[in-house]
Amino acid sequence: MPSSPSHPVPPGHPVPPNPPVPERRPEPVAVGPDAAERARTVATRPAATVCAPGIQGGRVLAHTVTRDGQVLLVVSRDGDLATAVRAAPGQDLSTLLMVSDHAPVPLRCPVRAQLWLSGWATPVRPADRRTAVLAFAEQRPDPSLLDVGRTAELLRLDLAEVVLGEAGAAADVGLQEFLAARPDPLAGIEAEHLTHLAADHADVLALLAGRLPAGLLGPGDVLRPLALDRFGFRLRVERRFGHVDVRVPFPRPLTCAGQLGPAVARVLCAARAARG
Repeated sequence: MPSSPSHPVPPGHPVPPNPPVPERRPEPVAVGPDAAERARTVATRPAATVCAPGIQGGRVLAHTVTRDGQVLLVVSRDGDLATAVRAAPGQDLSTLLMVSDHAPVPLRCPVRAQLWLSGWATPVRPADRRTAVLAFAEQRPDPSLLDVGRTAELLRLDLAEVVLGEAGAAADVGLQEFLAARPDPLAGIEAEHLTHLAADHADVLALLAGRLPAGLLGPGDVLRPLALDRFGFRLRVERRFGHVDVRVPFPRPLTCAGQLGPAVARVLCAARAARG
């Protein structure tokens, strides 16, 4: 039985229609990684140095963020950082790890991003060393792991702060967001694809240039591949003074590296159609 309105309509008056149902708009599609995903991707890059009290730009043999979010460092046992950690009260030393993300192709400004991971470095206990080394090797099977316990020391960095620097800006990344994020699935194959694109496929770059906003690429400008991730290509327009970075997106974000070939084919097909 239909329910009666809360405010009865006087006799002879028309019954007002039901209010329209609000239109459900589709969720906006992300066109690039968020700061946490980007930070986890930058953390996979090999170029890193450390700073600690009395240590500026110390060398790291290798580093990684394990699947469960541990930040691990391999350093020389006789090096400045390992020595300072052993001498610190409780073997707990305030430390900053700086990771740089370099473009794999020649660019005037090759550093794409920097990641600052700050916290407290402490030695991994001998009882936990084997498990930690295996977790490290799962993410990065670096040869220096073979020297852990002999000429190399394995340290754990207990995170306090994560900052991502990119495109001239710095962004704080929440610890939980950083630990929950995963690196881009193309991070391990990006360099190979970009160097191949830059060296052997000027035709593909010309097609991608056709997907740029009108007027962005001017006379004398040079278009170079900058980055490749699950959201698409990033290209750099190098000008006489400065540069501009722009994204050419895939139709939808990828979820694994196996989807890269079809996604690139769709982008190039659209570029050829637009040119025709």
